[in-house]
Amino acid sequence: MNIYAFNSTLMLVVLVVLLAIKGFAFINALTYSAGAYEAAGKLTKQAWCAITGLGFAAQLILIGGSPLGIIHLVFTIASLVYLADVRPALAEVTSGRR
Repeated sequence: MNIYAFNSTLMLVVLVVLLAIKGFAFINALTYSAGAYEAAGKLTKQAWCAITGLGFAAQLILIGGSPLGIIHLVFTIASLVYLADVRPALAEVTSGRR
C-alpha cells in the first residue's frame, strides 16, 4: 500500500468530517431563538452564528489546506464547544417550547 495515498485519503476523510461538524453546528445555531441564548446565559445568537458560520465558510474556502492548520483548528474547537456546551444548554432551556 502506498503511504502517500493512505495519507491523502485520511486527510480527505478528516476534512469532510470537520466540514460536517462545522456545518451542523452552524445550522443548529440558526435554529434556536435569540431569547434561548440569553436564557441559557451564553453568547448571543449572532455571535454563535458568526463563529460557526465563519468556521464553515473558512473550511469551504480553504478546502485544500491541512485540517491541522491554525484556522481549521480554532474553528473546529469553537464548533465543538458549541456542540458540547451551548447546544445542550439551549435544548434544556427550550425543551418545553420545542
